[in-house]
Amino acid sequence: MKTHNDLRELLNRIDHRGYPAYKDTRGSYQFDKYVLSIDHVQGDPFAAPSKVSVHVPGKTAGFPTELFQLKHKRVALQDYLLRKFGKEADAFTFKAKGSGKSGLMSVSRCGQEILERTACEIQPNGTVIVRMEIGFPANGRTINSRELIKILFEFLPGCVKKSLLYASLDSKSVQKNAELAEDQQFIREELPKLGLAAFVANGSILPRESGVSDRPMKQAVPFQSPKSMEVSLELPNYGSITGMGIKEGITLVVGGGYHGKSTLLKALELGVYNHISGDGREYVITDDTAMKIRAEDGRSIKQVDISMFINNLPNKKDTMHFSTEDASGSTSQAANVVEAMEAGTKVMLIDEDTSATNFMIRDELMQRVVNRNSEPITPFIDRVQELSCQYKISTILVAGSSGSYFHKADCIIQMDHYLPKDITEFAKKEAAAFPIPNEPAPDSQEPSFDRVVKPDHAFQKNDRIKMKTQGKDSVMVNRDTIDLRYVEQLADKEQLVSLGYLVKYAQLHLFNGKKTISDTAAQLCSILDKKGPAGICEGSYVPGGLAMVRKQEIYACLNRYRSLKL
Repeated sequence: MKTHNDLRELLNRIDHRGYPAYKDTRGSYQFDKYVLSIDHVQGDPFAAPSKVSVHVPGKTAGFPTELFQLKHKRVALQDYLLRKFGKEADAFTFKAKGSGKSGLMSVSRCGQEILERTACEIQPNGTVIVRMEIGFPANGRTINSRELIKILFEFLPGCVKKSLLYASLDSKSVQKNAELAEDQQFIREELPKLGLAAFVANGSILPRESGVSDRPMKQAVPFQSPKSMEVSLELPNYGSITGMGIKEGITLVVGGGYHGKSTLLKALELGVYNHISGDGREYVITDDTAMKIRAEDGRSIKQVDISMFINNLPNKKDTMHFSTEDASGSTSQAANVVEAMEAGTKVMLIDEDTSATNFMIRDELMQRVVNRNSEPITPFIDRVQELSCQYKISTILVAGSSGSYFHKADCIIQMDHYLPKDITEFAKKEAAAFPIPNEPAPDSQEPSFDRVVKPDHAFQKNDRIKMKTQGKDSVMVNRDTIDLRYVEQLADKEQLVSLGYLVKYAQLHLFNGKKTISDTAAQLCSILDKKGPAGICEGSYVPGGLAMVRKQEIYACLNRYRSLKL
């Protein structure tokens, strides 16, 4: 392996040459405490920065094995180190001068959620790898290697020393980070044992700073469980903790406008992820298969069996193999429910505000005027108990205008000034005075998930598949835009990058005319479980901008992929 002195000599030699000469630096170089790998060099200072990775051997990094041996602790430690490294790098970015992106030092920007990312990886032997971008400096398009020497020989070593070596970190802070991860995992594992769909600890801060900020709101009302719903747990590190346990079954959340109904639901949506200390939702833990269900006008649907909700269409269209390029609100929400079932979801999260009214309910007057035989939609209210009892799928529903679900709910929570009240007994008593039609819903059968994906030979012949993301809204695979803006549990744009790589991998290796969507999703999940997001990268280096996704989001992406051939 080359040494850092070899790199310095090379940089001095190519100084003032044309920018493409920077490509000669590609390779690995041994520094004092780490190996610097220049993985990809951009050919122009105005283009995307060059890709660089730092590899700190396990003995040098010095992290105790118990901090990364278990997956949940390893992911938490990776997240902790990445945030530390990013803070150090920010202090030096653009301190080296030049044209375009010269002097940029950048790593993944972490939000409030703790995600496994390729930007920081801890290997089984304790080796720490950080992947980042550096803008190699230039004057115009002429190499300014003296400025790059500053970055690689002064700035970067300081970042590594202060953030990636256990001896340089506050050991108590590192330990607290590991203990929080252990406590969160403990609650997650306790949920099914206790028959709970979710847990919200007393004292949690659920409101966010603003619509564009995910940080906790200052002076927000702390969450306090109703006494009748309190559950106490003895955590391995935190000790005794008490909060609201939402039982499996059908839970209805009601209340006046602006009283915190949707705020609670949003916290539950993101409770499938662990959160960093200080977020306020550290101990808001939801069954990690939970899926937000909503209407999604205009989405693509391919061969989905929506017959348990929609049947006998006037145009005789087959609803057991329903396809459309432009779904209505009701058909899209029906497809979203069935696809969630296919993905193994055990908790459905629904907000009345983002649902199709005719999919959710038909009131008594409408049923009298328009006979059930003339209505192809069997509303969700007629299937919600079937989902709970037959398929063991719980529903947490926010409603502000219709009281019909009072009759179906097992538990009813009223949000009042951001505080929950258990009003089940009162609401059931009141609902008895307003009976709903007792006409049984038509019989249904378990949806068929036998959707075999055919190969796309255009992809098989050309593995140079281009990908581009638009924030958290969409990912483009070649010329096909996969619209994911309404897959609301995607918490980070890097998850969309991962989904793009997963679609590419599936096109090249899995879509063979024999595997179903379920087979494909299961195989992709297996790769992610064994190798992390890096396992789906087949290039000469692992990019640093990928984040872990759940099986539910893989299904959501494949189901919205218009080029999927079934």
